Amino acid sequence: MTGLAVVLVTLALATLVGVIVRRRNGVPRDVGGDVERLTTGDLGAPLGERATLVQFSSAFCQPCRATRRILSEVTAMVPGVAHLEIDAESRLDLVRSLNIMRTPTVLILDASGRVVKRASGQPRKADVIGALGLAVGG
Repeated sequence: MTGLAVVLVTLALATLVGVIVRRRNGVPRDVGGDVERLTTGDLGAPLGERATLVQFSSAFCQPCRATRRILSEVTAMVPGVAHLEIDAESRLDLVRSLNIMRTPTVLILDASGRVVKRASGQPRKADVIGALGLAVGG
């Protein structure tokens, strides 16, 4: 009987953890601690006039492809916003300095390059638009 109780508690706990992880996946969150500022030199491409969406991807990442499509659609909708995709494997220095733990990871930068929001996992289009509103000051 004790074994069955342990199995049921473990199953319930695993289910709860799974639900929490799934709800957090891709949701833009505030950046804690010192706010990082990225420059054109750091990224290897110019920043957007109003904001920049920086996507860290890897070659065999299926959610990265969907994220690329979502971010491209958002940049087409909002003038002055750039989308930069960075191959995480070829930019390990930047990945380590920004503490990127998985792909896709999206950083939302304001016009000066300050990281305003950060999302790990595939974001929803509405969440990106909402976070972008904060970055452009509107």
